[in-house]
Amino acid sequence: MPSLPALDDVTKWFLDRAERGNPDTAIDSILGAGAAWSAGNDVVPLVDGEAYFSRLLRELLRLSAGDSVWFSEWECDRDELLTSQGPTIGDLLATLAGQGVDVRGLVWRSRPQSMSFGEVGNLRLEAEINRRGGQVLLDQRVLPLGSHHQKYLIVLRQDRPQDSVAFVGGIDICHARRDSQRHQGDPQTKRMDRRYGPRAPWHDVQLALRGPAIAQIAVSFRERWSDPHRRGFPTPVRATMARLACEPAAPTDIDMTTAPPPAAGTQLVQILRTYPIRRPAYPFAKAGEFSVARGLAKAISQAQRLVYIEEQYLWSQLSVQPLTRRLRECPTLQVILLLPRWPSANGPVTGPLARVNQLSALAELRKAGGDRVSVYNLENDDGHPTYVHAKVCIIDDTWALVGSANVNQRSLTHDSELSCAVLDSAPAGAGFARSLREQLWSEHLGLASDAPELSDLGRAPEVWSRAAEEVASWHARRGAGPHPSARVMRHSPRPVAAINRLWAAPLARALYDPRGRSSETRSGTLS
Repeated sequence: MPSLPALDDVTKWFLDRAERGNPDTAIDSILGAGAAWSAGNDVVPLVDGEAYFSRLLRELLRLSAGDSVWFSEWECDRDELLTSQGPTIGDLLATLAGQGVDVRGLVWRSRPQSMSFGEVGNLRLEAEINRRGGQVLLDQRVLPLGSHHQKYLIVLRQDRPQDSVAFVGGIDICHARRDSQRHQGDPQTKRMDRRYGPRAPWHDVQLALRGPAIAQIAVSFRERWSDPHRRGFPTPVRATMARLACEPAAPTDIDMTTAPPPAAGTQLVQILRTYPIRRPAYPFAKAGEFSVARGLAKAISQAQRLVYIEEQYLWSQLSVQPLTRRLRECPTLQVILLLPRWPSANGPVTGPLARVNQLSALAELRKAGGDRVSVYNLENDDGHPTYVHAKVCIIDDTWALVGSANVNQRSLTHDSELSCAVLDSAPAGAGFARSLREQLWSEHLGLASDAPELSDLGRAPEVWSRAAEEVASWHARRGAGPHPSARVMRHSPRPVAAINRLWAAPLARALYDPRGRSSETRSGTLS
């Protein structure tokens, strides 16, 4: 194998692009291709829902009249407990609203609960908060079959802006998400494929940010909040639901005159988003915005040593195109993917629909990279599969992306998304990206946080392969003895029969993984 390039060379490229401005992704306004990099941020990874919810609770309990909480959610259950003793997220936000905190929320209107969506839960949250003086809106300004998939919450302290914090990532504040690193599942579970058991284990990642980047996230919230277009098609049923939920007919404007929070750390952060082209157009993204796709493609194009991705779907040849191209260009590049063992729904119809595009994408990656592409899934210490819901990409221990966007056409072109790219001005390989990777690998591989195997990227494929072999051997012994400290298995999704591919492939592209209306997708590229 060719010798690996020095990390310093990779880091210098990323930092140089951030400092001098990338004409594709670093511009003065948040319109078009993504916000400029902001320096002086402190970014802390919160791995799994228990860590996020407990930190969120601490921040919310510190608020007083005049402070603000703004959030955007795909799904939010008012009765979801933030700790085993409570409180629930709905009761806490409603109480804060009643105490004079400016509580505002934008929640996707969603689809009926009978289809395994969160329409009822989102409506109940809206009603509980609005009745106490908050302003929560159900938002359906999306493409057909689309959703608002952004998952972030901003806490703004009026008198202490240095204590403001934003949470961005893949974790919804809803049932099934409050799991710990032991992955025994959230007691408030939701229906999943039976292979995940009665209480599905759940792996996810959120970021806690302090510093100037919070202002960019607040701009994203204000833009959607101030969009004058109708939030959904009016019907008598919808109008009745809005009245019952005390939804404000004319939400009050947001004052954005306050100064951004001061510098708090060493990280550079860029807020990347997806908004499709739609009619009527988003006033803040009239030609759509595809900066998540562009930022990801640009970063992958410079990868030299390792691309590590945790991902819920990995669907479509189009979405993995930048990675397949880079695998062909760079013979030193290794790719490690962590995916769910089974789709969340894996029935006779839903199973082929969920697997067909992933199988196609994996085939393209292996065609380009051969044995340099390794794919794994996750389980807990009882041997039960853990659902991977995280949306994480780490490149060469230098650049990290965490947010709501999956690696599929839907997230990169069709739904609304918001993700954070993070660089660090610390020495090469010693900053945020490496720290996040080592934290995740320590959990998955069962290694101590200071284990030397974690620090050597060149040994990564060997370390993962050995860990998976240990777990496979334990299963071959029918679980005799304690489970190995590692929790990873090689990922081998069940093939889709040829006769099922005839209907599953086109239906999956139309329903599960549609393309938004963008010049990138019309030309067949996301770079």
